[in-house]
Amino acid sequence: MSRPACFLEKFVERPKHIEVQIVADSHGNITHLFERDCSVQRRFQKVVEVAPAFGLADKVKQQLYKYALRICKAVNYNNVGTVEFLVDPAGEIYFIEVNPRIQVEHTVTEMITGIDLIKTQIYIAAGFELSDDEIALGPEHPRYQIGFAIQCRITTEDPDNDFKPDYGIISAYRSADGFGIRLDQGSVYTGVRISPFFDSMLVKVSAHSTSLPKAAMKMSRALDEFRIRGVKHNVQFLQNIINHETFRKGEATVDFIKEHPELFQYKPRRDRATKLLRFIGETIVNGNPDVKVKIQDKVFEKPVVPDFDRTAAYPKGTKNLLTELGPEGLATWLKNEKKI
Repeated sequence: MSRPACFLEKFVERPKHIEVQIVADSHGNITHLFERDCSVQRRFQKVVEVAPAFGLADKVKQQLYKYALRICKAVNYNNVGTVEFLVDPAGEIYFIEVNPRIQVEHTVTEMITGIDLIKTQIYIAAGFELSDDEIALGPEHPRYQIGFAIQCRITTEDPDNDFKPDYGIISAYRSADGFGIRLDQGSVYTGVRISPFFDSMLVKVSAHSTSLPKAAMKMSRALDEFRIRGVKHNVQFLQNIINHETFRKGEATVDFIKEHPELFQYKPRRDRATKLLRFIGETIVNGNPDVKVKIQDKVFEKPVVPDFDRTAAYPKGTKNLLTELGPEGLATWLKNEKKI
């Protein structure tokens, strides 16, 4: 039977997408681990996440925590979860949903708090309380925020083709590393086949530093180190986001990608090393008209190592002279030495 009822939702213009990380046990205890800014999205799919939210007034943050805790207490929420909101330019808050699970972007919260959320939810499921030492999130345990963390989702999507997922064989793969860089990845390696039947995400890369601009610089360097050949990917698109002034000021909203078409303008990587290796391999196997001389039946002789006394003392060198003459004597000897 048809029903004439319809739902109306309030239009929120250019909001930020902010979510609060909740941790609750089965004994009625609940707390939060601050917030994440997930505003950088394409078609409402998160692309880049930041913790904590930069540029958001502390008054708004405190209200977000209050709302998130009140919602979860009202339903006796248990375990790790996320309460998601929209925040408009005036600071007004609108509730979206509760995600009763670990989020893809939980990494940035772990980096700024030092709390292992996966381990925490396992302890909660085992019956521990937040105040137990295994979890250490009770009222007597201080919580800290240290710096800022950014997460980028590297996918096999083609930004130039409306983010259409690509598939094929990865012919070369190199990831980034370094201080403050975290990678969460599955089976990604040279030779792996990317199928069209599953999620296009290859790896999550997260960067942590003492400020948002410093974390962005670290992330930009990490993205620059990535090499992914054989399939299309969004690495350079992510670099444009991270290096954009609006993002670094914490002013990005859910319309950020739509409002900035320059994010899609980047110089394609030339993949010179792979092309050179393919040329060398092709020339070795099949020859090349530009390589006119081809030596037939070339014999490579095995080098012969000369005989020597393996038990003899090492020949004397400058280290021995340093011991015998001292620093000044060695310097004088070196000045008088004519050999290069």
